[in-house]
Amino acid sequence: MMSSVLSALLLGMPPLLATTPLDATVTLQEMRIAPPAEKLTIDRHLSASGVLVMDLQTGQPLFEEQADIARPMASLTKLMTALIIVEHHPMNEWVKIPEGIADTRGSVAYLPPGEHFTVGNLLSALLIASANDAAVALAQHHSGSTGAFVKEMNERAKVLGLRATSYANPTGLDDPRQWSPPRDLAWLATFVQRYPDISERMKKHGVTITSREGQALVLTHTHALVRDPTSSVIAGKTGTTDAAEQCLVSLVEEEDRKYVVVLEHSLARYTDMGVILKALIGRDIVPVLPEDNSALPAGH
Repeated sequence: MMSSVLSALLLGMPPLLATTPLDATVTLQEMRIAPPAEKLTIDRHLSASGVLVMDLQTGQPLFEEQADIARPMASLTKLMTALIIVEHHPMNEWVKIPEGIADTRGSVAYLPPGEHFTVGNLLSALLIASANDAAVALAQHHSGSTGAFVKEMNERAKVLGLRATSYANPTGLDDPRQWSPPRDLAWLATFVQRYPDISERMKKHGVTITSREGQALVLTHTHALVRDPTSSVIAGKTGTTDAAEQCLVSLVEEEDRKYVVVLEHSLARYTDMGVILKALIGRDIVPVLPEDNSALPAGH
C-alpha cells in the first residue's frame, strides 16, 4: 500500500495498486515500500503511437511514448462499462436482452432478443468476447438508456482522476467525443483489478454462457496473448476501430513483478507486445496472431 501512496506523491498520479478493500484504513506500520523497477530500454521501433509500460508495485513508468496524448480507445472503453456495472449489480441478477439489440454494430455475441442472461454472463461477453451487444444491454439495464449510462461513465472518470478521458458510448465505437491517453487507461486497468468479477474475466481464455431460456453462447478471449500460456500475459483487453487502429491492455506477470502495458493506435499490437515482452522478461515471444486490421470487427 505504501507503494501506491508513493505513486501519488512522487508521480502526481492516483494510487495504482491496492489489495485492501476500498474503504479500509491502513496504518503506517502496515505500509511497505517496494523496490523500484529498472527503466526499460526498447531499441526496436514500435508501431503504436501511444505506449505506457508501468510497474504495478510502485506505479513507476518504465517506458512511455506520448503517454499523455488522448486518442480513440476502441473497446478499452469497456473497462469503464464493466466498472460501473460491478459497482452496482450482483452477478446473479437477470437482464432481459432488448428487442433492438440486433441493430448493434461491430463485435457482438449475438445475444438473442427477449431472452434473459445474468449480469455475470453479460460481463463475460463484455470482457472476454468484447461484445458490443453486451455493453448496450448492460448500459440500458443499469440506466434505462445508453445516454444516461454515458453520463455516469464520465462522472466516474472524473472521480477516478481520469482528467484526459471522455466517453460517448459504452462500446468503444468511434465518436469524436470519445478518447483517452495511455496513462489514464493504465490507471483504469489497474484500478479495476480490485474487483474479482472483472479481473477474473480478463484472465479467462473462454467461457460458455447460457440464457435462462437455454440458449448457449461460446465466447473466446479476443486477446491472443492471454490465450498463450508462454507469454507471461495473464489478463488483458483488446480494442479495434478505424479511428483507434489496434489498442491493447495487457497485465504481465514475471516472477515477483507485475506490469501493465497499454498500446494505442498500433498497426501490429502483438508484434509490439513481443518487443516489449522481450525487454521486460528477457525472452522472445512469437506473436500468436498476425493481424489484418481490416478483418477485425469494429469495437473488437
